[in-house]
Amino acid sequence: MTLSEFKEFVNQTAPPLEFNALLQALWHDAKGNWDAAHNLAQNVNSKEGAWIHAYLHRKEGDLSNASYWYHQANQPVSNKTLAEEWEEIATALLN
Repeated sequence: MTLSEFKEFVNQTAPPLEFNALLQALWHDAKGNWDAAHNLAQNVNSKEGAWIHAYLHRKEGDLSNASYWYHQANQPVSNKTLAEEWEEIATALLN
């Protein structure tokens, strides 16, 4: 699936069942449901889950917590726009 195809699913009322928890987290974030995205991301014990967790805390403005999760994800603290980072994460997950 391409990033463009993934973005098209954001227009649906629910994430497709075949999406794993991390793609569902990004889907919920794109729909404006930070809590659902956070709940999904924090329950995935992987570097990718930590990356989404970091992104979400950066989005909420909790930079200290975000920094911790970027470290857990082995990712640098992002200086991209939130939209650019969302796309970067989605692209990494889709590859």
